[in-house]
Amino acid sequence: MESYVRSKEQGHSAYKVVYSAWFQGLHKESLVPEDKLRLDRKRHHDLLHAGIEPKNVPMSETQGEKGIDVYMAVETLQVGLDDKIDIAILVTGDGDFVPLVRALMKNGIRVVIAYFEYEEASNKSFANERLISSANHSININGLENDRDFKAEFKTIFRQPEDNKKHEFKKQDTKN
Repeated sequence: MESYVRSKEQGHSAYKVVYSAWFQGLHKESLVPEDKLRLDRKRHHDLLHAGIEPKNVPMSETQGEKGIDVYMAVETLQVGLDDKIDIAILVTGDGDFVPLVRALMKNGIRVVIAYFEYEEASNKSFANERLISSANHSININGLENDRDFKAEFKTIFRQPEDNKKHEFKKQDTKN
């Protein structure tokens, strides 16, 4: 993201990520299968190791992730109003964040919308057009895979499962 922002905000080469957070709703432990709990714990550790602060909200048994969008908006706006950031990068495609984008921009903070756009089998992801047009910049993260300027960085961040197997094999080879 730093490289992308640097390419869009020319003249300023010193942009650095100063704060990252992951917002997620969590089910009550007694209602979740053990493998899902392990996956959540692994994600939590991966986020911490990457310097990303996990922000978890208990989910309602009947309504799911109610309030997580509001929590994210309030936290993001607070960081922006504390004058700690110049640019906010929101990784979402949800049109409900248009008022947040406008509030940040009203306070002099530029906004990048980073989203994943894909369609495979029964899964589909896209970004709301109003959200994209309300921000200063937008980036389809999947599109970086074939972008000559970001292809190498994309590959280091989003490894394919077969790449992980090759990496494990190389690690084992070097131990012998």
